[in-house]
Amino acid sequence: MNSIDEHIQKDQSEIQAAEAEGNAAKVRHLTDELNSLEEYKEHHPEDKHDPNALELFCDANPDEPECLVYDD
Repeated sequence: MNSIDEHIQKDQSEIQAAEAEGNAAKVRHLTDELNSLEEYKEHHPEDKHDPNALELFCDANPDEPECLVYDD
């Protein structure tokens, strides 16, 4: 994906397709991902890039060891 907006649109269309197929597991996965993307977008309105999984995780959990940044 080139932007977070494209990724959100893609997830929304894939959720509709998965619902039509009756694939509840895929719907849950995509809904969780969509919620994370929308939350990231709310926290970073000026940022248009498509965040990776680590960026989404750290946005939701900034105190986790994987997300801490130390200045040397």
